[in-house]
Amino acid sequence: MIKKIIISACLLLSLVSFAQEGTSSPYSFYGIGDIRFKGTLENRSMAGVAVEQDSIHINLENPASYASLKRTTFAMGGTYGTRTLKTNTESTNTRRTTLDYLAIGLPLGKFGLGFGLIPYSSVGYKIEKLSSEVGETNKRLSGTGGLNKAFLGIGYEIAPHFSIGADVNYNFGKIETNSLEIITNIPTGTRELNAAELSGVNFNIGTMYQTKINKKLSLYSSLNYTIEGNLTSKNTRNISTVIYNSNFDLAVVDTYGDQKSQSDVKYPSKISFGLGIGESKKWLLGGKIAYQKTSGQENAYNKADNVGYGRFGSVSLGGYYIPNYNSFSNYAKRIVYRGGLKYEKTGLMVNSESINDMGLTLGVGLPITGSFSNVNFGFEMGKKGTTNANLVQENYANFSVSFSLNDKWFDKRKFD
Repeated sequence: MIKKIIISACLLLSLVSFAQEGTSSPYSFYGIGDIRFKGTLENRSMAGVAVEQDSIHINLENPASYASLKRTTFAMGGTYGTRTLKTNTESTNTRRTTLDYLAIGLPLGKFGLGFGLIPYSSVGYKIEKLSSEVGETNKRLSGTGGLNKAFLGIGYEIAPHFSIGADVNYNFGKIETNSLEIITNIPTGTRELNAAELSGVNFNIGTMYQTKINKKLSLYSSLNYTIEGNLTSKNTRNISTVIYNSNFDLAVVDTYGDQKSQSDVKYPSKISFGLGIGESKKWLLGGKIAYQKTSGQENAYNKADNVGYGRFGSVSLGGYYIPNYNSFSNYAKRIVYRGGLKYEKTGLMVNSESINDMGLTLGVGLPITGSFSNVNFGFEMGKKGTTNANLVQENYANFSVSFSLNDKWFDKRKFD
């Protein structure tokens, strides 16, 4: 049954990953868009803390974790998100539903294999500056698309509770932007269409280590490094003169044809380190820090004089609690309760203001009776950006659900 689910879900996410508009943030105009969380809902509900060597949950942040899997694991998650976008003078609300990841983990003795598909970044914005004054220049900007990541990784257990691993990631996607510039009371304007087809390969390496402090407590650690790479961007630009009506329906009067170019976009290196303490299958409290040289991948179509890209940094604190994972008489005691806090310095600077993100995460894991599988629900709320310097503050709330399904594959049959 799980094999049929995996095949169906792979086809679904492969199609949706190209089509979905995964964000409604005006800050997704910059670089290659909003960078999505790379990990399962279980880890996201703990603000990204992922230090435990789990035998039934796949850890997408560190490939060394694949070596800890004891059962074939299929994981899939999605999110319904709302945002309130605020300036000093007005506000508006937006909604989005997205698929977040699809991943499969296979235990192979001391080795473990992981592969899947993750939306890496999302572009989705609609911005307009309109004036009724004669002679004023008006603008309407929009953008869609993003970057997806197909990954294949392997982990190896060097010694008990000590493993290493590596991922190879193929990044691909398309970003399209539309810019319309008009002057009040003049029925003609200029439209610029840009399309960037992105592709490239990069690598990710990691290690995980666990040791006993005493009879009950264990210390967990995780170290992960993403190696710097390049994305090839094939760019197409089309500039046209258009006429429009009061509904902004456009008709092309004249076009200057497609201008094609190619450029390289940096995929920056990133290092993250996590440390935690806890009692196995009972509770865990951990933290994670991450650092990246530069946050942005500026391309030809979205350069701006008032924008800069600095260093990325994040700090997270989170954990889980299980009242009694082995209880047969009380289902509620087997529920996993998760929570966390995060602070992220995105590195994006607009009008000399740093665009930062801070939030609270909560979640529960509901075991499926008679199996090692579970259904997870998560909630995340936070704030990104600022209203200073004529910028936009985003207050967001995300509601997520995921499935982690487990099965035994590759067992030798004792009877025919």
